Amino acid sequence: MNDQETTLTARIFLRPWIFIRGVPSMNFLPPEGPAEIAFAGRSNVGKSSLINALTGQNGLARTSNTPGRTQELNYFVPDGYSGEAGDLPPCALVDMPGYGYAEAPKAQVDAWTNLVFDYLRGRSTLKRVYVLVDSRHGIKKNDEDVFKLLDKAAVSYQLVLTKADKIKPPALERLKVETLARIAKNPAAYPEILSTSSEKSEGIDEMRDAIVHVLNL
Repeated sequence: MNDQETTLTARIFLRPWIFIRGVPSMNFLPPEGPAEIAFAGRSNVGKSSLINALTGQNGLARTSNTPGRTQELNYFVPDGYSGEAGDLPPCALVDMPGYGYAEAPKAQVDAWTNLVFDYLRGRSTLKRVYVLVDSRHGIKKNDEDVFKLLDKAAVSYQLVLTKADKIKPPALERLKVETLARIAKNPAAYPEILSTSSEKSEGIDEMRDAIVHVLNL
């Protein structure tokens, strides 16, 4: 990282973060302002845990062992900004409802899915989506559907293998190679695979660097 990116990393992550809004439908989205970094993935893949690890605040995003707990787009920003013109945070992190949770009522699943897809298609301040994939299970059909949507909408996305401490390092490296090969023809996919363990704090600094690089492009 260059000095400017190092300074931006400190500005973003080395300060308290706050929850500002839950968005149950597109009508409740905040005005477009700071760049947005979104986290997508199947239910219980670890989106909230990763946001907590990135910000160093265990209780910021609500986590649960129950799939489907996050039912809104949850917005988080660094604390200390007024929201007035010229005093906006450098970015917002968006925790998205998980997809692929079959045990919830169909109407509820459809509502979550439509919210996610509408947001991905229509948010001009969305700079990148990090699509989280459980390293123990790899890419599933629901993930591929999201890849296709992001490709069609020309929204830049990057894959993150979560819970990387749950498999052995050689297996993780093989999975990275295999995953990269599977998305090689997806036009909006960034050609590098990240891996993280929120529980062990593995890959968190690399993830922060990746976000700062996106914001600084």
